[in-house]
Amino acid sequence: MYKGKNFHIRPLREILEEIAEIPAVYRDRIERVFLADGDALVYPFDSLCTILDALAATFPRLNRIASYASPNSLVSKTPVQLAELRSRRLKILYFGLESGDDVTLQAVNKGFESKQMADLALSARGAGMKLSVTAILGLAGRGRSLLHARATAAWVNQVNPEYFSLLTLFHRHNDEFVRTLQQCTRRELMLEIRELLSNLHPTKTILRSNHVSNFLNLAGSYPKDRERLLADVDSAIERAAKRTGYLDEVPSYQEEYY
Repeated sequence: MYKGKNFHIRPLREILEEIAEIPAVYRDRIERVFLADGDALVYPFDSLCTILDALAATFPRLNRIASYASPNSLVSKTPVQLAELRSRRLKILYFGLESGDDVTLQAVNKGFESKQMADLALSARGAGMKLSVTAILGLAGRGRSLLHARATAAWVNQVNPEYFSLLTLFHRHNDEFVRTLQQCTRRELMLEIRELLSNLHPTKTILRSNHVSNFLNLAGSYPKDRERLLADVDSAIERAAKRTGYLDEVPSYQEEYY
């Protein structure tokens, strides 16, 4: 997402000044804060605690702080530190899994294997934090489509995140990688979705497939809505088959960027 920017740690003083400048008229209205930009959990621990304390002091109705979390940032925090951050209202982390399949993870240079990411995610859950996990449909291409689906489902079953969301591979800063793939058609992507859903057995997870890159929107909770979600996919395949050539096309969504 940030190809046009160079990553750097903003000075603590700047962030505290920014919080202090928020007009008093708005402070009683704020109940949730998202720490931006990028991977905020990588911020040094003591300074991050200071920021969380400043937010709590500034917003009397604050009940939840959220942040992105990558494997790199989770590695930088011990379980004790994660629990301390949770006690300061950092309650939910948004975690990009991409795939539970190690071959696919290596192809996209994720830098971590699926087991390592599961251990890190479970460490955050053990600290009392909620997780919102994302995976990318079509990321493995045609050759590993169903393997990618099954491995991703197995990862989710192990970690049991509170939220699990699906995106579909699209063009944004990644043309070189996309050229290495035999991209999935809509039919293959729908079968990939179905394979993933049929292998999902988490204890309690809210599933969403409503990103702009998705051509099939899904919403439900596992395990309660499992059969209905599978039926939704089957119904969508049946309807799509009536549109000549539609299922055999490769989706071409491309996001503009600067």
